[in-house]
Amino acid sequence: MMASSDVDVRTDDQNPSELDALCPSPPGPTRPQRNYERIGGRTGTSFFQTLIHLLKGNIGTGLLGLPLAVKNAGLVLGPVSLLIMGVIAVHCMRLLVQCSHYLSAKMNRPSMTYGEVMQYGMENVPWLRRHSHWGRRTVNTFLIITQLGFCCVYFVFLSDNVKQVVEAANATTGNCHANYSNQTAVLIPSFDSRLYMLCFLPFIILLVLIPNLKFLAPFSLLANVAMTASLVFIYYYSLTNITYPINLPKVGHAKDYPLFFGTAIFAFEGIGVVLPLENKMQRPEKFSQVLYLGMGIVTFLYISLGTIGYICFGQHIGGSITLNLPNCWMYQAVKLLYCFGIFITFALQFYVPAEIIIPSVVARLSGRWETAVSLALRILLVIFTCVLAILIPELDLVISLVGSVSSSFLALIFPPILELIAFHSEGVSPLVTAKNVLISVVGFVGFLAGTYIAVEQIIARNSLKHEETLSSFLIQ
Repeated sequence: MMASSDVDVRTDDQNPSELDALCPSPPGPTRPQRNYERIGGRTGTSFFQTLIHLLKGNIGTGLLGLPLAVKNAGLVLGPVSLLIMGVIAVHCMRLLVQCSHYLSAKMNRPSMTYGEVMQYGMENVPWLRRHSHWGRRTVNTFLIITQLGFCCVYFVFLSDNVKQVVEAANATTGNCHANYSNQTAVLIPSFDSRLYMLCFLPFIILLVLIPNLKFLAPFSLLANVAMTASLVFIYYYSLTNITYPINLPKVGHAKDYPLFFGTAIFAFEGIGVVLPLENKMQRPEKFSQVLYLGMGIVTFLYISLGTIGYICFGQHIGGSITLNLPNCWMYQAVKLLYCFGIFITFALQFYVPAEIIIPSVVARLSGRWETAVSLALRILLVIFTCVLAILIPELDLVISLVGSVSSSFLALIFPPILELIAFHSEGVSPLVTAKNVLISVVGFVGFLAGTYIAVEQIIARNSLKHEETLSSFLIQ
């Protein structure tokens, strides 16, 4: 449970972030008074600290799934599409910050959350004003779906990678020369990956019951170091094991492109941390530089690892590139290091939906029930994400589904709409309107196609597994 003394008192329309716990907000006057210069600004985050937080908010399991995404789009179309999506994602992040600035000044508020920006933006349009509270609720709903979706992905990622390490444990050697597919061989059959998820469940429950995320700050630092070291080794192996000539499709099948879209937009997952980061900077006027530099680095990492990973492993690439690493001690350790980082990150991702859902429930109860109900809800939410992961134990499809369903709305659809409604009274040029409508339409089409194909593939794979299980049973 998050003790009341550990978090700020929030109204029901304030939307928390894990940064609120790990990086407290600095004091200062309202945005119109400060003009981006805070009094007592030394307590805010520096340029470098904000950059690190931005990188951390965008680098996770989505990055490891991009080689498969590039396979779905093609060796040429994939990287080009990632570049275009990166540019659009950064533009949408910038739109969100601009709308926050404008509405904060207009409403005389020091800062706003994503949901509040949508709510106050809708108040600028007369025929939407009566329903403005639904704007905040809609954004918060998609934030909950997105963050719980990340948690589902983490369950699948942890189970797949640990299962692979366990199965190859007896034959793991110091020789890192991979087989023809560069994939860890399954040497000792183990139990189903869904049972691994159940094994992780009690430990993750204990993790999310920690009363204050500040207690996890040292472990979060270790997790960042572990994930960074793992990425270095993954890059090294991929770059040094490319075989020539490279005979891979330049353009993938059209039916697979929606899966690329879902995975790619899932990877650009950091729009939820943009406003909290900008609000906590010592010098918020520098945030645009942080945004462009940080997202430039992120986009480069996405394109490079996606392309290099696909070139290295080719048609054998898995839902996460870690699943293709060879059966040697060094790269088995790389998988476990990344798993440790993902395990700690689970608590940070879980913080957002928990602090949106739980306070609204316990507010309706008497004081003596608050602690018990809060703990029970946390446990139930973790069990809920585990059950969803067990129902869909396909890492690549879960990533694509979460990206298509929720990330597309938060990263592509809502920000352009926000600009149109926030500046409605100021007048928006036809060119800007056309641009924003185009971005939102692309996001919506991606949502429809990506969701449909991901669900179709999930059903098809489950049917195939049932047929294989039945066949093996009949043979026995």
